Amino acid sequence: MELLEQIEDYWTDRAEGYSQVNQEELAGDNRTNWRRELERHFPENRTNETYKILDIGTGPGFFSIILAEAGYQVTAVDYTEAMLEEAKKNAGAFAQKITYCQMDASHLAFADETFDAVVSRNLTWNLEDPEQAYKEWMRVLKKGGILLNYDANWYHHLFDAEKREEYEKDRQMVTEAGMEDHYTCTDIDTMEEIARQVPLSRIDRPRWDQKILQELGTARVSVDTEVWNQVWSEVEKVNYHSTPMFGIEAVKE
Repeated sequence: MELLEQIEDYWTDRAEGYSQVNQEELAGDNRTNWRRELERHFPENRTNETYKILDIGTGPGFFSIILAEAGYQVTAVDYTEAMLEEAKKNAGAFAQKITYCQMDASHLAFADETFDAVVSRNLTWNLEDPEQAYKEWMRVLKKGGILLNYDANWYHHLFDAEKREEYEKDRQMVTEAGMEDHYTCTDIDTMEEIARQVPLSRIDRPRWDQKILQELGTARVSVDTEVWNQVWSEVEKVNYHSTPMFGIEAVKE
């Protein structure tokens, strides 16, 4: 089976469970924390109703929902049909305000310079060709537009002994705290098989991302390695202690 098919099959099977995670986020502080984080990057003189945002790898729709709720023009993209169905259900009354597209993140069917902002979370690490994806994301941004990408060194512990030790400590802390383990509650064998094949599992990020985006001719690239502290719940901070989330902001020339 081709890698892209494996990835699609995994996330199709995971759609309902992952949707429950998003529902918990929408019901808690994550909803407010993430909206605050995203909006602090947008221009102050924007008009929400005309500000066009592309949410790539929307999954069950978390970013799209909180942005549509704030009045933005939102287009949500995901490769997996089952994820888009969950996203529509989770959006409720906001679903009619969001444009949903089933699409490959590395090959977008949008014209050049369509969007004011591109946002993504927990996607890049899972791509076959993340460099091509970044090229596409910058292509569809308007001049002066903003790319916001949030990710982590997910599954880097498969290739780094020190990280593996830290990962095992995370699992121990989760057990001791009586929390649900966000890793072992999934089909971990299948996910690890995919993670061994995608390129970014082997790379220490976000330096790689910064380099690639600079080579694409961005006006400015900045990295926030502490963003996890602002947006993660306490459960996430315990589960992913050894893989803190980073945020990347790139501004198109």
